[in-house]
Order: sequence, then C-alpha cells, then structure tokens
Amino acid sequence: LELKSTINTMVDQLSAFADEVTRVAREVGTEGQLGGRAQVRGVSGVWKDLTDNVNFMASNLTSQVRNIAQVTTAVANGDLSQKITVDAQGEILELKSTINTMVDQLSAFADEVTRVAREVGTEGQLGGRAQVRGVSGVWKDLTDNVNFMADNLTSQVRNIALVSTAVAQGDLGKKITVEAKGEILELKSTINTMVDQLSAFADEVTRVAREVGTEGNLGGQAQVRGVAGVWNDLTENVNFMASNLTSQVRNIAQVTTAVAQGDLSKKISVDARGEILELKDTVNTMVEQLRGFADEVTRVAREVGTDGRLGGRATVHGVSGVWKDLTDNVNYMADNLTSQVRNIAQVATAVAQGDLSKKIDVDARGEILELKTTINTMVDTLSSFSSEVTRVAREVGSQGQLGGQARVEGVYGTWKRLTTNVNELALNLTTQVRAIAEVASAVTSGDMSRSITVDAQGEVAELKDNINLMVANLRETTRAKDWLESNLARLAALMQGHRDLMEVADLILRELTPLVNAQYGAFFLAEPDEDDTAIRTAIPTKGLAYIAGYGSAAASVVDTGGMPVHGLVRQAALEKKRILVEEAPPDYIKINSGLGEASPASVVIIPIPFEDKLLGVIELASFSRFSDVHLAFFDQFVNTIGVAINTIIANSRTESLLGESQRLATQLQERSDELQRQQGELQRSNAELEEKAALLATSSQYKSEFLANMSHELRTPLNSLLILARLLSDNPDGHLNDQEVQFATTIHRSGSDLLQLINDILDLSKIEAGRMDVRPKKLPLIKLLDYVHATFRPITLDRGLAFEVSVGEDVPREVFSDEQRLQQILRNLLSNAIKFTANGKVELRVSRVKDPEHKYVREAEDLMAFAVSDTGIGIARDKLPVIFEAFQQADGTTNRKYGGTGLGLSISREIAGLLGGRIIAESEPGEGSTFTLYVPVVYPGHEPVAEAPPLHRAPDRTPLLPAQLAEPTEAFTIHEQEDNWPTPTKLEQWKTGLAGKVLPGRRVLIVDDDIRNVFALTHVLGRVGMPVLYAENGREGIETLDGNPDIELVLMDIMMPEMDGYETISVIRGTPRWAGLPIVALTAKAMPGDREKSIAKGANDYVPKPVDVDQLLTVVCDLLAPEVDDTTDEPTASGEQESTVDPVAPPTIE
Repeated sequence: LELKSTINTMVDQLSAFADEVTRVAREVGTEGQLGGRAQVRGVSGVWKDLTDNVNFMASNLTSQVRNIAQVTTAVANGDLSQKITVDAQGEILELKSTINTMVDQLSAFADEVTRVAREVGTEGQLGGRAQVRGVSGVWKDLTDNVNFMADNLTSQVRNIALVSTAVAQGDLGKKITVEAKGEILELKSTINTMVDQLSAFADEVTRVAREVGTEGNLGGQAQVRGVAGVWNDLTENVNFMASNLTSQVRNIAQVTTAVAQGDLSKKISVDARGEILELKDTVNTMVEQLRGFADEVTRVAREVGTDGRLGGRATVHGVSGVWKDLTDNVNYMADNLTSQVRNIAQVATAVAQGDLSKKIDVDARGEILELKTTINTMVDTLSSFSSEVTRVAREVGSQGQLGGQARVEGVYGTWKRLTTNVNELALNLTTQVRAIAEVASAVTSGDMSRSITVDAQGEVAELKDNINLMVANLRETTRAKDWLESNLARLAALMQGHRDLMEVADLILRELTPLVNAQYGAFFLAEPDEDDTAIRTAIPTKGLAYIAGYGSAAASVVDTGGMPVHGLVRQAALEKKRILVEEAPPDYIKINSGLGEASPASVVIIPIPFEDKLLGVIELASFSRFSDVHLAFFDQFVNTIGVAINTIIANSRTESLLGESQRLATQLQERSDELQRQQGELQRSNAELEEKAALLATSSQYKSEFLANMSHELRTPLNSLLILARLLSDNPDGHLNDQEVQFATTIHRSGSDLLQLINDILDLSKIEAGRMDVRPKKLPLIKLLDYVHATFRPITLDRGLAFEVSVGEDVPREVFSDEQRLQQILRNLLSNAIKFTANGKVELRVSRVKDPEHKYVREAEDLMAFAVSDTGIGIARDKLPVIFEAFQQADGTTNRKYGGTGLGLSISREIAGLLGGRIIAESEPGEGSTFTLYVPVVYPGHEPVAEAPPLHRAPDRTPLLPAQLAEPTEAFTIHEQEDNWPTPTKLEQWKTGLAGKVLPGRRVLIVDDDIRNVFALTHVLGRVGMPVLYAENGREGIETLDGNPDIELVLMDIMMPEMDGYETISVIRGTPRWAGLPIVALTAKAMPGDREKSIAKGANDYVPKPVDVDQLLTVVCDLLAPEVDDTTDEPTASGEQESTVDPVAPPTIE
C-alpha cells in the first residue's frame, strides 16, 4: 500500500511538473507572455532542480527580451542613449551586439548630420561633410544625400562670394555661373544684373575720362541708362567733374593764347587744385617771366591768379609812364576780377548747397559776361527743373495725382533728357497704376472678367501677374460657389413637400446624377429602429435596401435581393464618411445604353447622416473624375437629404403616434373610471392593513425581546458547559479514560449543536424582522477556500469521502461581499452534502458567470457560482421547493433517518437574497444533488471601499491554493493530500510559540455576574498560566482595578446588575491611567448591533458567548503581543518572570 501511494504520488508530481513546464514553455515561447514561472508544489531533489532550471530559463529569457524591447522602443522614439545591458550568450549575445552596434551607428549618423547642419547652416563654415563609418544601405544613402546638400550649398555660396569679391576688387568681368534653383536662383539673377549695371557704369566713366583726359575732347558727359540711387549720383558727379575740368582747361588755354598774342591783361582765375593747380602756377610763372614784370605785379598775379587770394593790389613805387599805367591796369584788373570771381563763387556755392535763389549781379564784360550769363541761365534752368520735378514727384508720389508731366522750357542736352526721363517714369507709373486700379475696382464691383494688360517689367510685372492670377482664382471660386449654392437651393426646393421616401429617392437621383456628370446611381435606405415603423414596408430585412436607381436596378447590386451587406457601401455606412474610388477596374461596374457599355472612371459612395444616426447611402459612378466642387457639393447636399428624409420619417411616425395616442386616450379614460371605483375599495383595505401592520409590529417586538432574553438565558449556561466540556475532553492530566473523554466530547458536541440551533433561530428571526445586516468588504477568494477546506476536509476524511475543490480559469482573485455570510451559506450547503452522502465524494466548483443569456443572470452583470455537488441520496423533484421552507425537510416523517431542524437551507436562501444572489437546487433520487449559489462579484448595495484593518490577527494558515487566482490558468482540482490544516487546538499547545511568551503571568480581570462562567474561564486562563481576578459587577470591577494596578486585561460581561458592561467600559475609558487597558466584551445576548456598540463604548474586541476558547485566546494573545519582545522569553510589560501558577491544578479565584 505504501509503495502504491509512493508511486502514485510520484506520478502526480511528475504530471504536475510536466504540466507546469509545458504551460511555461507555451506562455513564454509560443504566446509571448513573458514572466511566467512553473509552480510545482511538494517536489524536491532533481525535480525541484529541474523546476528551478526551467524558471531560471524563463526568467533569463524574459529579462533579455524585455531589455531588447526597451532599447528598440527607445530607438523608435528617437532616444539613442540606451543600450542592451542584460547579460546574454549565444545567439542572444549576437542579437545584443547587433542591436547595440545599430544604436551606435544611428547615434554617430545623428551626431554627424547635426554637426554638418550646425557648421553649414548656423556657423557658416562651408565645405563640411558628414563622416559616418561602417554604414551601408539606407543610412549610407541618407549620409550621401546630406553631403550632396552641403556640397551643393557650399558651391553656390562660394560662387556668389567669388563674384561679390571680384566686384569689390573692381573686376566686373565675372558672373555667377553655378546652377541654382528657387530663392538661390533669384539671388543669382539679382547679383548678375547688378554686375551688368556696374559694368555699363564703368564703361561710360572710362569713355568720358578718355575723351576729356586723353583725347582732349572737352565737354563730354557720361550717359548710363536705367540706374538710380547711388549709381545715378555717381554718374552726375562724374559729369560734374568733366564740366569743371573743361572750364579749367579752357580758361588756361584762353590765358595762354592771350599771353602768346601779347595780351597781358588776362590771368587764369578759375578754381583749381592738385595738378591743375600746378598747371595754373606754371602758366602764371611763364607770364611773369615773359613780361618780366615787377615783383609787385608778379606778387599780385600770384596772389590773385595762383593763390586765389582775391583783393590784392600791386604797389609799385617810383614808376611812371606805361609801367604806372600797367600797374594801375593790373590793379584795376585785380579788383574787377576779385569782385567778379567772388560773386561767381558765391552763386556757385549756393547752387552746390541747393540754393537756386541767387544770381551773379556783378558788372562784367566779354567772356566773364558770357560766363555770368551762362551761370545765371543755368541757375534759372536748374530752378525751373527742380520745381517741375518736385511738383511731379509730389503729385504722383505723394498726392496720388497721376498723369502729371514736368515742363521745363529752354533746356537741352542732359537737362532735357533728365526731364524726358522723369516724364516717361511718371507716365509709365500712371499707366500701370491706373490699369491696376481699374481691375481692382472691377473686382470690388463683382466683375471678374477684367485683367491687367498694360506693359510692365520687373516687380511691377510680378505684381501684374499676381493680380491677374488672383482675379482668375476669384473668378473660378465665385463660379464654383455660385454653382454650388444655386444647385443646393434648387434641389432643396424640389425635395420640399414630398411625403414618400421612394419618390424622394428617385427625385434625388434624377436631379443629382446628371448634375455631377455621372451616368450611374443607386440609393440605399437604412432599416429603421424597432420602434420606427414609418418606412418598414420599404425595408424587408435589416441592413441597407436598394430603393431607387439611375441607370441601375436592384439586380445590379452585388448582394442578393438588393441588400449590400458587405463591401464599400456597408463600410461607408459604418464609418459615416464619403468613399471615393478613382480609376475603377474595368470589370467593376458596367454602364450601358442601347448602343454599348463601358466601365466608369470614378465611383463615389456617400453616406446620408442625420445627427448621430445613418439614414442611407448614395452610390454614383461617372466616366470622368468628380471635381473638387462636385465632392464639396456631395458633402453639403447629404445634410439636406438627411433633413428631408428624417422629416418624412418623423411625419409618418407622428401620424402613426397620433392615431395610437387617440386610441390610448380612450383606454386611459376607461381605466381612470375603473381606478376611481377601485380607489375606494383600496382605501378601506389600507385601513385594515395598517391596523394589522401595527399588531404585527407589536408582535414582532415582543418576539424579538423574547428571543433576545431566551438567547441570553440559554447561552449563559451553555458557556460554562462548553468550556468545561472542552477542558474535560482535553484531559491534560490523563485522569480520564478514553470512554470518559468520549463522554466529554459528546457533551461538547451536543452543546455546540444546541448553540447552532439557537443561532439558526436567531438568524431566522433577524431575517423575518428585516434586521439581518450585511457588512461587505474585499474578500480574497483564497481566504474563503482556505476556510472551506480547513473546516470540511477533516470531516470528509473521517467519513471516508473524497473532498474536491475546483476553480475556473477566469475566476477573480477577490470578491466584494460579506465574508461571514458567504461562509455561513457554504457551511450549510457543504454540511448538508456531507450529511446525506454515505460514500463517494463531495465537490465544490467555483466559476464565473458572465454570459448575459444565462438563465440565472438577472440582477448583476458579473456573477460568481459556488456549486456544491455530492453523490448522496438525492431529492425528489417535487420536494425541491419544500426544502427551502423553514423547519421543512425532504423526509419529514417520524421515522426519518437524518436529523436536523430544517432551518439551514431556509436561512441560506434568505442570506443569498440579501447578498444579491440566489440558490438553485438540482437533484435526482439516488444520483446525488447539486446546490449552486450565485452571488455578484461586487455586492450591489455598496461601492468597494478600502478594507479596515482587523482588530486582531487570526492564526497563520498555510495556503493550499495558488495566490494568483486572477491569472488565467488551467482549472485545477484538490484531491486528498497531507493534512496540514489547523484543527481545534488543545490548551497545552497555547503554552508554546508566541502564546507561550505572551500569556503566562499576565493578570486578567473577569467582570461577570455568573459564577459558572467565571469558573469556566478561570480554568481556561489558568491552564495557560494567566492569574485571574474576579468582580461580580461593574462597580466591583472598577474597585478591583483601583486596588490592582498590575491588571493587564479585562474580560467584561455586558448584562450585569447595578452597572452593566457598557457603562463600566465608558467609566474605565474615561480614566486616563486606564485609557490603554485592553478590554474584551463578552455577552450571551449576541443580538444585531452588540459588537458595534461594544466597540463604540471603548472595547478593543468582542467575543460572543458561549465563548470559543481558541477565539478568545487568539484575541487575548493579539491584544497583549505588541507589548512583548519576541527575542526574549520574559514579558516586558509587567517585568514579572514566567508565571508560577501550576497549569495542571485548577487555579484559585482571587
């Protein structure tokens, strides 16, 4: 038998090991669910090593794959700072190295491209290139493209810089020749044009310099057309220089000619500087040498003629005759010349400063008179020219008076050309601006047929082209808008007044199809909702129905019967978006006529929405493409169609509802009369019911008070009976033989049965009075299953039954419900299953019910099902309703085989209803029974809240089921295994572990008026080494506390004479030195609200009578444990050594 068990256990473990390894391999290797681990319990040796190795492999693979996914996700998001750091070997190491190398190359590529962009685009360092080593494929193409862009930009900018440098150095023979596009091409054209203008300017200046300076052709002027600004100023300055040089040279020639002819009355008087000034000095010196005139005459000639110091006079002493005449003539000539030159200089300075109001008024003769006349004429001409040019500039440029012309009389040469150029400029500007204004005015007036036709160049030509393009665009936009609005209005007017959907659909297709140059059309109408009967006759089944066509018929629709349930029509209906198909395949649609057929070029499918629902779909096909105007028309027109169709549907529905409302109004009036007759009878019935309700409330109150008193009176003797019977059954001293121990065990079991009967009666009373409370909280399912298994597995083992618990794959980890009530229901169902099963098995199956079609899903969307099945005697079908009634059983005869009160199922059914669920029974006689408890996963009466911390800790239990119930796993079954579940402990066991450190020597005060309870509790506490003090009521308890400051715990009864437990607890808590004293409330009343009231008064915990010894000692141990150091065997709160009370002999009561 042992070998059999060993081999079977080995097979079970190997099977579990294989299942777990297979699951982990499938999840990690096939399904990609990383993080899975094999859970094989109870294995050791090589099987444990194999399990650990499998888990190590899965964990290692999970960390590697997740690290790789993290790095690749970072690269996809543009983060190149992360690398794969997880340890790897083999092919994973190669993958790691490959990805890290890829990240390095991408990072180097990004750095190089950023560097080149910064150097070329920001810092202006041309010639930079990206150097990325080891790249190939698309990364090499990207690098080459970046370098090509940088090279192209470098060559263009350097060529522009080369030409600009040449111009700056005076070399006008170079132009920009590099290929360019876009804005660089515009810059190239502008610079080349500038070079051409500079070259023309240089040629003219060179010609004038050659004619005047080399060939001696005085009077030459530079003629450079098309220049303005500084270039125009430079041209005028060159011409001014040539004119000045001509006047100087001619003056010198005149003087030398006069001297050669013996006329010594003339001198060089023109202003000069530099080498001209030197030439002037040379001629004057020649005159001085030729004349051999006196030093004075030479001085005067030098001062007046050479130094320009006018006003000098020759003083020659001792001369007479001709020399005196000559001296006087010279002095006269000097004075006259001084006045003339000073007057000429004054006028010339005023002209140079822009003052044209002054003239030469000195007397003069000869050439000086001609010079005077010439200069005065020049001043008049300049003044007239300036006035006219200023007038034209002001009228045309500032005042906007186009058409003005400069009129300067008597000008020739350059001045006439300047006047002509100004007039030509004003005329061109006038013509161009008037042409632009004429077109702009026409556009403003709505006339889009005009355009600018005047000749123009440069920026004015660009402006002309832009305005003409703008007018053309406006003309096309206006035409499209007019077409759109007019046709929208026309079709909307045509649809008004129609009440038949078929007629409207046919009208829409007849008008819309030719309007957009289409040759094929189909109209599909959506089926209405269930309550929309207005157009039901037009749609035989759900979906989209073909109701009208243009060049098409229902038979041409792809799906049978003209109902397109698939394809683009259905897709457009689902998305409520227009779908346009360009270049349709040749066999897509055939548009035919009497002469032939052909395929369309474009197909458009247009959904017809109204608010948030779809009313229909229109499909059109055309031999040509649909224009943007047509598509815009579709988008706007469908809204109009939607409103029209909805209006027809609404009108039809309104007519239908109007008839229905009239019919209902008649019925309502008839019912109103009937209700008035019934109201009188109802009032009389209500009066009778109120009277009966008052009597029932009084009766219920009497019954509740009776049950509370009876509970107290029954529980009080039961308390001492159960505790003492428990002490006898423990037989710590071994004084009792086995039969006597069995007697004591039977007494304890009978008392427990009686206690359960009392609890059942009280529960039934609470339910009938509507006072059964529900305390929902988050309940881990593993905790509930632990309780079930710990409670019933020993019982089934004792009866030789198999006990199985199975949990479905999708069962949640926790539920939000009342833990105590769920335990009570499962305890009743499992107790009944075990009681009525002689052999076979009892099974608890936990599953989740989410199917809305399930026959028991009513109130909640998400249910848990606890199914208790057995292989017992079964129940007849006609007895199934009876067993849920109070005090009813399937076998209620006097010679029945099974006992019981018949309250368990009745109470369970009512509690299930309080939890929002129900219990369903299924059974066949002789085949066993199945009772299924359906409860919501979340209690419907409350929202889930954070669970409050427990008042005390329950004894540790080793969980049998895996904690990850919420994860999808294979369904599992618990069969018989090693019994490691806690059973009712013997008192001797409370002397070991933490309790052995906490309890001995801790003094306890029991406040209770029933000496039997005191006697029983004293023996229990004395067995674990706790000395006991006793007080008969609350007042004596307070006095005992005053006299014994070493009391560390109070067990307080509630119902006592003089001062009850509630008042006593309040007094203790009101005393500062007792504020932290642990108090446990004990009561035999055990009615609703007792626990909450005790805690509110100040008790630390609550234990109902009859007292469960294990529960009481657990509560006491939890309350005293925080004050004890777990590392020592001595209590640290009181400082006493381990109790010297003999745990064997009955303790004495102080």
